[in-house]
Amino acid sequence: MNIDSDIFKIQSNNVLPSRGKILISEPFLRDATFGRSVILLVDHTDEGSMGLVINKQLPLFLNDIIMEFKYLDEIPLYKGGPIATDTLFYLHTLSDIPGSISISKGLYLNGDFDEIKKYILQGNKISECIRFFLGYSGWDSEQLNNEIRENTWLVSEEEKSYLMKNNIKDMWRTALEKLGSKYETWSRFPQVPTLN
Repeated sequence: MNIDSDIFKIQSNNVLPSRGKILISEPFLRDATFGRSVILLVDHTDEGSMGLVINKQLPLFLNDIIMEFKYLDEIPLYKGGPIATDTLFYLHTLSDIPGSISISKGLYLNGDFDEIKKYILQGNKISECIRFFLGYSGWDSEQLNNEIRENTWLVSEEEKSYLMKNNIKDMWRTALEKLGSKYETWSRFPQVPTLN
């Protein structure tokens, strides 16, 4: 039986991308990095866009990389994207970290890593306050806009509490459901319809 997956294709919700918004992948995107992903846009300009996949945890912990954290509770690492996978990025809610870039209200990117380390080593809360990523996702000047026009992505907005929560398993589905009943139905489709 041949199924025309175009009938299930997400149609743009006509929200423009900008820093702090999220991208939600269309249901049938078959890509190890971007399939069923939620990406936080940390920058979007005429020159290009940069984002972090926030719902794909790696089978690796920050404790494996930063020796000072070796004996702390496991700190999860996420796959931010396929570019610069040897580079550490971090989202956080700590407003007093020097050099941080404000992404949206109360949410920051990077900043002085020594201050982040000090915060962690003092025993402060990490869960829902700091999230670490290896790599990032990037698009050339018109590439993201073209992908949105091709209905690869929906653009939405989320609160920092949602973006920083630890329950990433249902994040993609929940983000779609929040956009209304049409998208809620799509959130229940199997990724490969022929396997249903």
